[in-house]
Amino acid sequence: MRKLLLIPALMLGTLAVASDYNYEVTPVIGYNIAEGNIDLDNYATYGGEIQYNGLDSIIKPELSVLYSKADYESPSTLDTNVWRVALNGVYEYDKVGPVIPLAKVGLGYENMSDTYATGNSNSAFVDAGIGAKVPFTENIALKLEAVYMLKYNDTRYDNNLALLAGINIAFGKRAQDIAPVVAAAPVVAAVVDGDDDNDGVANSLDECLHTPAGTPVNERGCALDDDKDGVANNIDQCPTTAFGVEVDTKGCALDDDNDGVMNAKDICPSSPVGAEVNSDGCPKVVTLDINFDNDSYVIKDESMAQINAYAKFLTTYTNYSAKIVGYTSSRGSNAYNQKLSENRANAVTAMLKEKGVNANQLSSSGMGEANPVADNATSEGRAQNRRIEAELTRN
Repeated sequence: MRKLLLIPALMLGTLAVASDYNYEVTPVIGYNIAEGNIDLDNYATYGGEIQYNGLDSIIKPELSVLYSKADYESPSTLDTNVWRVALNGVYEYDKVGPVIPLAKVGLGYENMSDTYATGNSNSAFVDAGIGAKVPFTENIALKLEAVYMLKYNDTRYDNNLALLAGINIAFGKRAQDIAPVVAAAPVVAAVVDGDDDNDGVANSLDECLHTPAGTPVNERGCALDDDKDGVANNIDQCPTTAFGVEVDTKGCALDDDNDGVMNAKDICPSSPVGAEVNSDGCPKVVTLDINFDNDSYVIKDESMAQINAYAKFLTTYTNYSAKIVGYTSSRGSNAYNQKLSENRANAVTAMLKEKGVNANQLSSSGMGEANPVADNATSEGRAQNRRIEAELTRN
């Protein structure tokens, strides 16, 4: 009797699969490299893929259709229409950061409208591919693939490599269809096989058998997580985190340098503690660790690491500009120190240009002995005041 009562519960349990959507459609565009077709040029290809996720299987069936208009190699002026239809099995790996890797293999058929007795022929082919999906939202993602195809022509094997990119759209959400039926299943099964974690979902249907007591769960016995960040609703202190953003144990976007800008948007992830930053997480004023000898504007060798790092930032993020400001200690006249501070700023600016920074991103000025950062009464303080600061501006 116990086994008979479990049968309907287990059958309903098979309806709950990993994917939330039954279908995925991907219009694709790409480039075909005709590695073995010595009489065809490489050519663009277009088409679409549709994947069905409704089966209780880790392998998902996919129908792929690709079309190309291919030119025969010079001096020929002929061309041919190429149609390829393939049925593949797709396996998706666990997410790596924001990326979902995938692999597929299958069989297809290639039809060429004109073969011109070149050795090409219409025939079946086998294919294998790798790729990845990069989600933008819960059901829209960028899909990238490399698909290798091998077919046998009349006298030879030909192989093609298609590099494809497209927008993957998932639809047909499953939860709305199965929720009313599954909701009743735990009541029947719980009497039969128990509910070890007391979450209201029978063991035979519970995919998360060790849910902490009191945690709200879905029909599969797993903690509710509305923003899908991996942190259950009842402990999520940031319940509306954007999809795909990396979070901490509290469900809030990671901010390793605690500057108020989450890692995903922070292009300066090592901002000094307490520094005032902009919306990119970059300090508005950066004190370069560049100091000068007394009465000198020659850049020391030990300062080159700082110069190189700053140049790399400005050449990478060309929407930023930097104003290089020179300073001196209080030794000497005001007029002399003003000129010396300008020379120091100009020396650093010139060095940044040598490192590839666009001149339009740079400006310089001297402040003389103004704004000391240390006591000019000591030699150590004066050494710290002979310095450069950089005012960073987002254009």
